[in-house]
Amino acid sequence: MSAELTLHAAFVGHIAAALDALERAGTLPAGLNRAAVAVEPPRDPAHGDLATNAAMVLAKPAGTNPRVLAEALVAELAKLPLVSAAEIAGPGFINLRVDTAAWLAELRAIAALGPDYGRSTLGAGSTVNVEYVSANPTGPMHMGHCRGAVVGDALAALLEFAGHRVVREYYVNDAGAQVQVLGRSVHVRYREALGEDVGAIPEGLYPGDYLIPVGQALAAEFGDRYAAAPESEWLDLFRTRAVAAMLVMIKDDLALLGIHHDLFSSEAELQAAGKPAEAEAWLRAQDLVYDGVLEAPKGKTLEDWEPVALPLFRSTRFGDDQDRPIRKSDGTWTYFGADLAYHFQKAQGADALVDIWGADHAGTVKRIKAAVAAMTGAKGTATPFEVKLVQMVQLLRDGEPVKMSKRAGTFVTLADVVREVGKDVVRFTMLTRKPEAQMDFDFAKVVEASKDNPVFYVQYAHARICSTLRKAAAEGFAPDAAALDRLGDEELALVKLAAQFPRLVEAAAVAREPHRVAFFLGDLAAAFHAYWNIGNDRPDKRFIVAEDAALTGARLFLAAQIGQLVRNGLALLGVEAVEEL
Repeated sequence: MSAELTLHAAFVGHIAAALDALERAGTLPAGLNRAAVAVEPPRDPAHGDLATNAAMVLAKPAGTNPRVLAEALVAELAKLPLVSAAEIAGPGFINLRVDTAAWLAELRAIAALGPDYGRSTLGAGSTVNVEYVSANPTGPMHMGHCRGAVVGDALAALLEFAGHRVVREYYVNDAGAQVQVLGRSVHVRYREALGEDVGAIPEGLYPGDYLIPVGQALAAEFGDRYAAAPESEWLDLFRTRAVAAMLVMIKDDLALLGIHHDLFSSEAELQAAGKPAEAEAWLRAQDLVYDGVLEAPKGKTLEDWEPVALPLFRSTRFGDDQDRPIRKSDGTWTYFGADLAYHFQKAQGADALVDIWGADHAGTVKRIKAAVAAMTGAKGTATPFEVKLVQMVQLLRDGEPVKMSKRAGTFVTLADVVREVGKDVVRFTMLTRKPEAQMDFDFAKVVEASKDNPVFYVQYAHARICSTLRKAAAEGFAPDAAALDRLGDEELALVKLAAQFPRLVEAAAVAREPHRVAFFLGDLAAAFHAYWNIGNDRPDKRFIVAEDAALTGARLFLAAQIGQLVRNGLALLGVEAVEEL
């Protein structure tokens, strides 16, 4: 079944049809841009069930007064059989009250659509490239990478659910100084595997034990051929082998979180294929790159700084505070130069780009957005490009910072955390705050069986529903939609909250904010638990009322659909819904 079965989609259509009618009547001019027209619940439920800003956003381009337009629109909407009231609020907002029959139909729609409830055609099949994680391939994944990995993966799932085709990409930074250091570090482990006493790992190299197996594999393959050989003979080989081994480790670590990328793009291969040089030539032809001299860095004098002519990208044309070099004085590519070429390549195969970066990269956002705007907009409309910044996670154990991992050398590995608390706990927790907000991950609190723990609270709601359905089945009751008209205001409040899910999916996809799904699930779980607690004091409000089979069937049907909705939301977050706790 299609998304048109949902109440949200139906009323989007009703508003559009009403606006069409006003156009035909000459009240509205034809061809107005309706992109800003929204249909959503009012902030205060006392004002109604749904609200639209249509009159507010269309009045000015239509050359009319918002309230006058609202009055004409209300007259159209009041004709709908499922609208019990249509009222104007303030300068022109329209609040709608929807007949109970519409909410009961929505409950049936949840049951009919099941795991597809909330799925949207908003994306219309357009391709979005989501690049996330992209950690340097110098060791296992650590918790500094975890949050961005989860945010990116949940965003990819959300965009697919909203009708986009998604490419999940990992950019392998395998062409810089850090992978050279990795090659040297592996050479130490290689000599160690041959029996040499290498002592303490030299300062500046990677000390983690995870490089020991790589050194052993190289020793088994090459013997002592490179033990005393000059660096020029082995560095490229050892670097390549080490990066390959690290990528295997990284993919295994991500798999523990249920994360799998469609594409791994190599920076080294990009440079070997001459893509940065192609990008530079193209940009010069567009007068977007020129040879110039940068201003001296602050605090530097002419004695300790030498001005050098470099190829500079005109990023100031696109909002940056200075033009940026794309190559260094030795001719090698700057990180920005290589990144510029990489994004140009990505844009060839996608309608929109989203990068998930650590907050420590905030300083480079403006310049790379300028570059993408320049390169993709030169021949028409620029490819939409967004960067989502993710703050670091502080690991705590009972409020105290967690000690580093011996195996990793300098950090706590993602694998260690997932094995201790579980994939689902890690994934959900990473989405319980906006990614730009600081986060503490306390090992004790994330597994606490408490309503203060959002992971537990949502899972507990689903487990409670499953337990109720099992108990009802044992007593001879089953979900039944035959008597849904027996549901009262408290039950309908749950339905109205659940019915927001399709709209939420679309809004979260447009905003590129998967954490909104986690927030919604928290609200839904809280509402379900609140209704459950009413039954603790009032037996007539329990899901199973033994003396009233019809009412019991209706409430069980409601519970089953709330459970379905929890599963749908958790699936978008990559979290499994548990049936018992």
